Amino acid sequence: MKNIILIGMPGAGKSTVGVILAKIRGMKFIDTDIVIQETTGRLLQEIIDTDGPDGFRKIEETTIMSIRCHHTVIATGGSVVFSGRAMEHLKSEGIVLYMKISFEKMEKRLRNITTRGIVLVAGQGLFAMYTQRIPLYEQYADITIDCSHDDFETCVKKIMDVL
Repeated sequence: MKNIILIGMPGAGKSTVGVILAKIRGMKFIDTDIVIQETTGRLLQEIIDTDGPDGFRKIEETTIMSIRCHHTVIATGGSVVFSGRAMEHLKSEGIVLYMKISFEKMEKRLRNITTRGIVLVAGQGLFAMYTQRIPLYEQYADITIDCSHDDFETCVKKIMDVL
């Protein structure tokens, strides 16, 4: 079986849903943000603060390109869609599922924006980031699931139904 790759906004629940989905389907699970932290020995926010958004994206792309797995649910960082190379690699390895949430839902879930490791360019607010990323998520998604009004369990059920 191919991999299931979860993309979406920060706070969409990719990591939480990914773990549950992997358990239900008997698959492995990878969180690319954790892989980045393990390989660099640094927290995401530290990388962003030290190397800047572009530096973080380069590290993220390198990390994604190194992933070789099968029968795995892969939860990606929200900024992965800025790398066409990384997204084409992921698409070649499985089905890309966009976990869509409303801006209001994202804003409500993101309580730790200054420490969470969210890639924002200088002066960019959450709404600008949100509107910038939507077309990229839509471009790369094989399947879109609206999770704006659902808890994580319901979102997993929706994904299972579609798969």
